[in-house]
Amino acid sequence: MLKKTFILVLLSSLFIAGCTGGSKEEKNTSGSGNTVSISFSGAFALYPLVQTWVTEYNKIHPEIRFDVQAGGAGKGLTDCLAGAVDVGMFSRELTDAENEKGVWSLSVCKDAVLPTMNVKNPLYNEVQARGVKKEEFKAIFVDNSIKTWQQLLGKGAGADNINVYTRADAAGAADSWAAFFGKKQENLKGIGVNADPGVADAVRKDLKGIGYNNTLFVFDQKTGNKLPGIDVVPIDVNGNGKIDADENFYGNLSTFLQAVNDGKFPSPPARNLYFLTKGKTQKKELLDFFKWVLTDGQKFVHVAGYVPLSETTLTEQVQKL
Repeated sequence: MLKKTFILVLLSSLFIAGCTGGSKEEKNTSGSGNTVSISFSGAFALYPLVQTWVTEYNKIHPEIRFDVQAGGAGKGLTDCLAGAVDVGMFSRELTDAENEKGVWSLSVCKDAVLPTMNVKNPLYNEVQARGVKKEEFKAIFVDNSIKTWQQLLGKGAGADNINVYTRADAAGAADSWAAFFGKKQENLKGIGVNADPGVADAVRKDLKGIGYNNTLFVFDQKTGNKLPGIDVVPIDVNGNGKIDADENFYGNLSTFLQAVNDGKFPSPPARNLYFLTKGKTQKKELLDFFKWVLTDGQKFVHVAGYVPLSETTLTEQVQKL
């Protein structure tokens, strides 16, 4: 009796194991092969678009397992060089020193950094009508020679201090904004705040605050409208002391992206966004994804709130693969 019971238990165990093993094999072969992992780290600017890309790519390549983490462009570069991730998401031009470390880059789209202010600032309407010149932004963010909103508007010293917020973490947004007036992130003065959401939130909570953010932390990606509490500080590009009709393109995301595309918004702070790898990757699955991003994936760029690359730039980038 004991022997029969043992045999029954053994057969039951084998049957269960067989069913379980068959289930695992079925999952593994439902795609085009074994699961492959591809990891990303870096720029907040590129994070929303990469999320869109990997979601769409997974519809045709379910065997790829993507891991996408935002943490700032500096972290993306560091993680890439350390081999901690496959791809760094990057939001500024590489320096000569960074290129010498063997970084390989691929331009994938374009966006911009925008100066921001609180919509409840008591001088909001005047700032929106007048705009701010490049040299005035430098005086606020670098020289600290314009200290109050009244001083900015030519109303004397005034009592409403301009509370400047900048990025505390190494960020492409900070470098691109500083490059607008010929400086680097380390030259920017102000209260250091981590990450894009942190700067936007700080300005949103401070009536006298000024900061800068990537496009999708100012505009809502789905509606195209401004996000609550903050607005763009319009740039007086021609320096004539007012925002002219052809400088007034901040009403919604679509009109702003068109201005970036047409070159009406200055570059910098408009800039290309990049994927980085430590040397040119030999990972076939990653190269296939890169090629898709530069071809079929470009149709998601504008919808996601970015500016597509020109045909010339796209051709140059595809040739790098």
